[in-house]
Amino acid sequence: MNIVVLIKQVPEIELVKVDQAANDVVLPSGPGVVNPLDEYAVEEALRLKEKLGGKVTVITVGTQKGESALRDCLALGVDEAILITDPILEKSDPQATARVLAGGLKKIGQFDLILSGKQAIDDDSAQVPAAVAGYLDLPQVMFVKKVENAEAAKMTVWRTTEEGYDIVEVTLPAVLSVVKEINEPRLPSLKGKMMAKKAPLTKWTAADLGVDSSTVGTNSYTKAIKVSPPPPRQKGEFITGETPQEIADKLYNKLKENQLL
Repeated sequence: MNIVVLIKQVPEIELVKVDQAANDVVLPSGPGVVNPLDEYAVEEALRLKEKLGGKVTVITVGTQKGESALRDCLALGVDEAILITDPILEKSDPQATARVLAGGLKKIGQFDLILSGKQAIDDDSAQVPAAVAGYLDLPQVMFVKKVENAEAAKMTVWRTTEEGYDIVEVTLPAVLSVVKEINEPRLPSLKGKMMAKKAPLTKWTAADLGVDSSTVGTNSYTKAIKVSPPPPRQKGEFITGETPQEIADKLYNKLKENQLL
């Protein structure tokens, strides 16, 4: 089974700043990390490969810094890594990014399954995997917590819902986004890290994919009207009392006053 995993390199969130004067987000200068939720998709791809054979490819859209995220995946046992990078793609919104990834997947050509984390922790949009499926006209199942009965032409997946989960049979090729409950990601071996440092990366530009520059980057459909930091968290309150019962009564009254009960 040939599997492609969509990953994103995200900044260390605690280092992100907001420049209100420039109405922009200031990202840290470091290389960033693999989006933590994408790590579960990489792990699931490697498990399916170990069970069914085949190949695992990771692909991302970003700057040259994205190389470090791709090499982190190669260190885990991924077979091939592809970086789509081009100045005209910077500041692409999720829909534009999905369009570019769809172009990359078309260029790859042969695949049986596309995996990704349910969302990226920097923008939390959760749009890209579903949009990729739409652009490629493929079946999609989002928020998958379990994969079973995987075969060459179909598989059964457990899709999380607000009420619990649905069990869905999906024909392949398909696009799945996964949640943390699906597995426990492995750690890279020293041998894997050494091999990843020297492994070749495939790099494509927008021109290589025939991307229309009028729909990506700063020409994306989504526009930032205002950028501001979240409001400061309100100061907490300690409830004290002579006995547990007194503390419980005070807490109950406080919640009732604030119409939380």
